[in-house]
Amino acid sequence: QVQLVESGGGWVQAGGSLTLSCAYSGSIFGWTVMGWYRQAPGKQRELVARVTPGSSTSYADSVKGRFTISRDNSKSTAYLQMNSLKSEDTAVYYCHANTFSGAEYWGQGTQVTVSS
Repeated sequence: QVQLVESGGGWVQAGGSLTLSCAYSGSIFGWTVMGWYRQAPGKQRELVARVTPGSSTSYADSVKGRFTISRDNSKSTAYLQMNSLKSEDTAVYYCHANTFSGAEYWGQGTQVTVSS
C-alpha cells in the first residue's frame, strides 16, 4: 500500500519561502508521477505542479517562476520549493502520486499560511 507523508508546511510572511516534502513508500517511486495540489477555503482543489519519473515538470500559471518541484529518487521523496509567497498561496497543500499501474494516492495535507 502506497503511503505519502508530507512535511514542511507552516506560517510565513508574504515574500518568504517554504519547502514542502513528500516521503513516498510502498511502491516503486521512480516509476511514479508526483504532484502537489492545493485547496484554499471555499475553493476547489487545484494542481500546483507535477514531476514525471524523468523529471519533466509542469506548473500552474499562478506559481510559474516562484515554485519549483523536484524529486530525489534515492530518497523516494518529492519536494516543492516555494519562493516569493503571496497571501493567495494560503491553502492546504496535498502530495499526490500516480503510479505506473494507474492507481492514485493522496497525502494527508499540510497547511501553508502566508501572512500579508
